[in-house]
Amino acid sequence: MKKLLCVVSLFLGLTTVIYAQNLNGRFTSAVYTFERFDTVNTSATYARTFQVLYLTFGKDNVSLKTYLNLEGDVAQSITYDPRLRFYNFYLDVKRLWNTVYFKLGRQPLFNSAAGGVFDGLTLGFKYDGFDLYGYYGANVPAYQKLELSDDWSNDFVAGAKLRIQSITNTRISLSYINKNFKSVSYTTTRLDANLNPITVLIENNSRQYEYLSADVTYELPKAFGVNTRYEYDLNFTTTSKFEIEGRYDEGENLGLSLYYNYRHPRIRYNSIFSVFDYANTQEIEAGADYLIDGKYKLIGKFANVFYKDENSQRLSLGISSPWGTITGRKNFGYAGELSSISFYTATTFLKGLITPSFGFSYTRYRLEKNVSANEMTTLLLGLNYRPLRVLSFDVQGQYMNNKIYKNDFRILAKLNFWFNTNF
Repeated sequence: MKKLLCVVSLFLGLTTVIYAQNLNGRFTSAVYTFERFDTVNTSATYARTFQVLYLTFGKDNVSLKTYLNLEGDVAQSITYDPRLRFYNFYLDVKRLWNTVYFKLGRQPLFNSAAGGVFDGLTLGFKYDGFDLYGYYGANVPAYQKLELSDDWSNDFVAGAKLRIQSITNTRISLSYINKNFKSVSYTTTRLDANLNPITVLIENNSRQYEYLSADVTYELPKAFGVNTRYEYDLNFTTTSKFEIEGRYDEGENLGLSLYYNYRHPRIRYNSIFSVFDYANTQEIEAGADYLIDGKYKLIGKFANVFYKDENSQRLSLGISSPWGTITGRKNFGYAGELSSISFYTATTFLKGLITPSFGFSYTRYRLEKNVSANEMTTLLLGLNYRPLRVLSFDVQGQYMNNKIYKNDFRILAKLNFWFNTNF
C-alpha cells in the first residue's frame, strides 16, 4: 500500500507539473536570534534560519500542492541541522464529473478531536448540499521527514465526515476518526526473581484516539446565531466535550453572547495518565460588545470555571479601534490570581509602503494568596516594508522580563515573496 502510494503520488505529481498552466505560491526567508544560558554564567547566541515554501502547480481542477520548511542555525553547530520538513505534498483533484474529489499524498487533516497531517488518501462526493468524504493513511514521522511509516497497521489515521448544507441557515456535520499511534519499544533494567538486574524489552500496545462528533450551526444574518459541538470518546465510552455558543445582535451596535462547555480530559487509550485521578471541567461565559460611532467597540466578558470541588472566575475587558486594541484581564479563584493589561497597534502609511507596529503587555500572577506574586513585561516593536505588491520585509524586536528570563531580547527578520505565473 505505501509503496503504491509513493509511486502513484510521484507519477501524478510529475504529470501535473509537466502540464501545469499555473504556478503560484509564497516563499519566506526568516532569521530568529536569541540567547540561551547553559549555566548561570555561560550562554550562547543562536540564529535560527527558516526557508519556507508554499507551492501550487495547477491546471483546471488538478493541482499539486506542497508546503515545506528548511531550518538551520548559522551561529551555532546543532545536531541534525539543516533539517528539512515536509508539511504538505499532495495531489488535489476537484470536481470530477462535478461530484467526486480526492487528495493523495501528505495532506492536512482538520479535526478538533485528533487533527494534524497524514500520508494517505481522501476521497469525497459532493451533491446538492451534501458532502461526504473519507480518509485513510499513516501518521507522519517525527520532524515531518519525507518518509512513510513502516507499520501502517499500528500507526494510522482513518475517518469519515458528512456535511449537510441543504437546510436554510443551517449547517450540520457528523464525523468519525480513529487515530492510532505506534508505540516505540525500549529496553530497561528490571530485577528477576533472585533480585538480579536484567535487561527487559518493553513493548506497549498502540495508543489511540477514537471519537464520534457532531456539529450544528444555525444563523439568522444580523440577528441570531448558535453553534454547538458534541464529541464522544469511543475508547473510554464517555462524553469528551460538549460546547454551545450563541450570539444575539440587538440592532447594529449591541451584541450579546453566551458560551458553555463541558470537557473531559483528552487522554490516549492505554496511556499511563489514565490511572491518575482526574475530573471534568465546566465553563460558562457571558459577554457583551457595543459599537460606538462605527469605529470603537467596547467588549466585556465574565466567565466561571467549575472544577471537581472548586471554581475559578475570569473577567475580560477591552476596546478595539482602527488604530489598535487595549485588553485587560483578571483571573481569581482556584486556578490562581492573574492581572494583565495589553496594548497592540499597527498603522499603515504611504498607501501600504510601511506599517509600523507596537505591542506591550504587563502581567502579575500567583497560584495562591499566601505566596509572592510574579511579574512579567513584554514589548514588541516591528516594521513591515512593502515596496512591491508581491514583496515585503519584516523586522521585529521582542523583549521579555520576568524572574526566569531577565531582560531577554530577541530579533526576528523576515522576507516574503508572492508569485503567480501562467504558462
